[in-house]
Amino acid sequence: MDLQVSSAVPEGKGVSSSASVEVASMSAIAAAHGLNISPRELALLCQKVENHVVGAPCGVMDQMTSACGEANKLLAMVCQPAEVLGLVDIPGHIRVWGIDSGIRHSVGGADYGSVRIGAFMGREIVKSIASTLLSESRLANGSSPDESEEGGVELLEAEASLDYLCNLSPHRYEAMYAKMLPESILGESFVEKYTDHRDPVTTIDKTRNYGVRAAARHPIYENFRVKAFKALLTSATSDDQLNALGELLYQCHYSYGDCGLGSDGTNRLVQLVQEMQHSKASKSGEGTLYGAKITGGGSGGTVCVIGRNSLKSSEQILEIQRRYKAATGYLPILFEGSSPGAGKFGYLRIRRRSPPKQN
Repeated sequence: MDLQVSSAVPEGKGVSSSASVEVASMSAIAAAHGLNISPRELALLCQKVENHVVGAPCGVMDQMTSACGEANKLLAMVCQPAEVLGLVDIPGHIRVWGIDSGIRHSVGGADYGSVRIGAFMGREIVKSIASTLLSESRLANGSSPDESEEGGVELLEAEASLDYLCNLSPHRYEAMYAKMLPESILGESFVEKYTDHRDPVTTIDKTRNYGVRAAARHPIYENFRVKAFKALLTSATSDDQLNALGELLYQCHYSYGDCGLGSDGTNRLVQLVQEMQHSKASKSGEGTLYGAKITGGGSGGTVCVIGRNSLKSSEQILEIQRRYKAATGYLPILFEGSSPGAGKFGYLRIRRRSPPKQN
C-alpha cells in the first residue's frame, strides 16, 4: 500500500498536528481495507498509537476532535475515557483566533509527562486520604451512622475510589484535600508509601521530584471552568458574558503556568491581549478582546484568544501580531476558522489510471 499524507495543520504549534495526521491516516487505511470504524473508536485507536508507538503520554481530546468535530462548532466531551456530549454553537457575536508563539510544542517532552505523573500521584493521595477519613468515621460512628452523617460517608466512599480527578468538585477539594496534598514529592518517597500512580503510559523516576498540588488542582478546577464556559455561551449577549468567558480563559492559562506548562512566548501573547483589552482605545469602542489562554499540552505552541466578532477586534489581533514580532523577531502565524472532522468529512477514493498501451 502507498500512503501519501498532506496536512495543512502546522507541526509543533500546539494545534493537534499529530492527532490530525493519525486520524487522517487511519481513516484512509480503514477505508482502503473496507473497515467500518466509528469516529470514537478511530480516535481511541489513534491515541493508542501516540501513547505506545510514538511514546507521547497524551490524552484523547485531540484525536476525538479530529475524528468527531464539526466545522464552526465546539465539541463537548468527557474524557472518561471518550464520551461525546454533543456539539456547541459559537454565537455569531463571538470570534476565536489562534496566535502561534513560535515556540515548538511537544507533549512528548519531560514537562508534560512530569505534570501528568504529578496529577496521577495527586489522585492516589486523595484516594488514600479519603480512605483514612472513611475508616476514622466508621470507627467513631459505628456501622450505622445517623442520617445527617450518611451523606458525608457516601462522599468519602466515592472519593476513596476516585477514578478521575475532575469528578472531585472544587469545594470538596478545598474542604478536604487541598491542604493535605504535598506541593511536591520525590518519586522514591511516593512509591514507598503509595506503591504506584496507576497511569499505564508514564513511569515514575524515583530520583525525580514531582509537583503534585498544582498538577492535581488543575483538572479539578478546569472541569468546572469548562462547564461554566459552555453555560455562558448560551447566555444572553452582553459585555458581562464576554468578560466572564475571557476571565475563564485567563484562569486556565495561569493554572497551566502553575503546573509548569507555560512559556515566555505564550505568556507574552496573553499579556499583550490583556494590555489591548484594558487600553483606553478598547474601552472607548464597542469591540475588544476579552481573554486568552495557552492551548494543547502547553510549554509553547498556540494561544487561543476570544473576542467580539468585529473589524476592530481583528485589527487588534493584527496589532498584537506586530508587537510580538517587534519584541521577539518572530511573526506569529494566525489561525481562524475550522473544518469538519474525519467522521463528517469521510474519505476520497482515488483510482490510479492504467498506463497507456504502447503501439
